[in-house]
Amino acid sequence: MRINDILNEAVLSFEAMGSPTPRLDAEILLALCLDCDRMEFLKNPGMAISPAQLAGFQELVARRKRWEPVAYITGRKEFWDFSLEVSRDVLIPRPDTEIIVEEALAICRKTDSPELRIADIGTGSGAIALALAKELASSLIVATDISAAALAQAKRNARALNLESRIDFRQGDLFEPVDGLFDMIISNPPYISVKDYENLPDGVKAYEPSMALLAGETGLEFYEKLMHQAIDYLQKNGWILLEIGATQDTDVCALMHQTGLYESIAVRADYAGLPRVIKARRKHWIK
Repeated sequence: MRINDILNEAVLSFEAMGSPTPRLDAEILLALCLDCDRMEFLKNPGMAISPAQLAGFQELVARRKRWEPVAYITGRKEFWDFSLEVSRDVLIPRPDTEIIVEEALAICRKTDSPELRIADIGTGSGAIALALAKELASSLIVATDISAAALAQAKRNARALNLESRIDFRQGDLFEPVDGLFDMIISNPPYISVKDYENLPDGVKAYEPSMALLAGETGLEFYEKLMHQAIDYLQKNGWILLEIGATQDTDVCALMHQTGLYESIAVRADYAGLPRVIKARRKHWIK
């Protein structure tokens, strides 16, 4: 069989199952099986494939048809301008999360301090912390996670990107392992309610860690904890940035106002126009 025929057959199979990106899925999995760049076989659709490679590809297709995310099958996910190792121990980084990195960098570039202390609470694969460490050469970043397995993966990603010395990884729940004051606290916390969790796509609910997704009955539980706990770890006029679900901006802003601890509360939309990040500054007079 020719590559083009094999690829088209997989695409039709993924379309039938309802994959939102059937051709991309097929191309990525075929590239993994052939151990080559996608452009190599796209430029040469008549190239041959060995029986062993075909059998391997068919197994990858079968895994995807069971809704296993492509990122878990390949063990890699692109984020910012680098590639991360991912597994079922960590949430797959989404492109939307790059918005919180953009907002953090915009704030950092307006500050006078040459050395910024930043905390990434619930780092998962390390995506946010690594992007900030890469862009902010003089920053000191503390990245926490309650999961030892997630932290181990984040450390491997840091080592692979030569950023291991720039990030202090600590295990614990929220601020439990943190000490000192920070110029910025960032978090992409669990924000899915119990009701919404039941309605998540199979590829998310069946494979990605529930600990990184499920917040509680309302989906707001972690925001409330973060807002109140963060105040003890923020410098005067320090910033907190939180990624939110697309329909949570009103509720999270209301919670932020209710604390009486923050000012300059603002929402940043993602490139689809959906609310994605809430940022706020610690009131300078709060003790």
